[in-house]
Amino acid sequence: MHDTTALLVELGSVILGLGIIGRFAGRIGLSPIPLYLLAGLAFGEGGLLPLGASEEFTAVGAEIGVILLLLLLGLEYSASELVTSLKTQYPSGAVDFVLNATPGAVAALLLGWGPVGAVALAGVTWISSSGVIAKVLADLGRLGNRETPVILGVLVIEDLSMAVYLPLLTAMLAGVGFAGGSIALLIALGTVGLVLYLALRHGRLISRAVSSDNPEMLLLVVLGLTVLVAGVAQQLQVSAAVGAFLVGIALSGEVAEGARKLLTPLRDLFAAVFFVFFGLSTNPAEIPPVLLPAALLAVVTVFTKIGTGWYAARRAGIGPRGRWRAGGTLVARGEFSIVIAGLAVATEPRIGPIATAYVLILVIVGPLTARWTQPVVERVQKWRGKDGAPAAPAGNAPVPPAREEVSASSE
Repeated sequence: MHDTTALLVELGSVILGLGIIGRFAGRIGLSPIPLYLLAGLAFGEGGLLPLGASEEFTAVGAEIGVILLLLLLGLEYSASELVTSLKTQYPSGAVDFVLNATPGAVAALLLGWGPVGAVALAGVTWISSSGVIAKVLADLGRLGNRETPVILGVLVIEDLSMAVYLPLLTAMLAGVGFAGGSIALLIALGTVGLVLYLALRHGRLISRAVSSDNPEMLLLVVLGLTVLVAGVAQQLQVSAAVGAFLVGIALSGEVAEGARKLLTPLRDLFAAVFFVFFGLSTNPAEIPPVLLPAALLAVVTVFTKIGTGWYAARRAGIGPRGRWRAGGTLVARGEFSIVIAGLAVATEPRIGPIATAYVLILVIVGPLTARWTQPVVERVQKWRGKDGAPAAPAGNAPVPPAREEVSASSE
């Protein structure tokens, strides 16, 4: 078969398959991320039917997927929101880092991966999935709950921390040493500070320069600017993902809203390609040997994330029920964990299988802990005689359980 013909056949089959997988995941109320990873495992090296002709295109599509994921994430936040979150939520962010990065770092050292592997796996276990958690909150009808701003605040701190963590990890993976790593960190901090300053002081001017009444022109300008900045950031070893995230932060108002609507379908397409590509680059035969350590790591970090949410909600003056809901909601890992593992896999190939298994476990368990952590804790307390009150519904305002189920199924 001609190379172009084979490419089109493979690419069309992959995209069609992703569409079918996404629809199936929506029907059963599951994030499609684990199914995309499984699809990549099935058709990658050592899988059922390896794909060869579309490998280069898929690799480029995966890079674009990461850039669009971070751009859209940046568009969700304004510079003022980020600064406010830093001022109010930094103690919760520090607790989040200590509780959830430590298990990954310790596990990597026990596995003999060395300092670079420890830093990479610490990031995998640290960062929650903003995309999965946002969908879970909408599905459960909790967007108006008192604990939801706390959850989002923790996620904002994590996302902003990536602007420092990713350049540091990239420098370590490149083996540039302490001096080079320090320079990369200073460049990252300076870049983040400069972008936040420009966005706060001159955000309207930047948005006005990019703005266009023509959707086509807006799409081309925003996408072109993002890819350009991502490329420059990659050249400076700041990370292409961070460059895209900072572009999203710099845009605000109607421009950000318009760009979000135009780019969301592209983000969904290329993000799916990214997850499939990560699965393609992981040999399925390498996963069974790491299932036990991945499962143990998942169990530990389920409890550390619940502890993080409980602490953050307690600081905000939220009652016990809201604290448990916040903790259970933060459990899911997803896109960032795979991004980090994808960066590290060239230097430490063993991180790929364990990160895949870890994310597969927690992206499935996360929505379950979001729904059931608070009711289960209350039932245990009632059984032990510590709390005779019946379990409350999932919202701070009394909402009948039936209504919550209807909300979840309607999404």
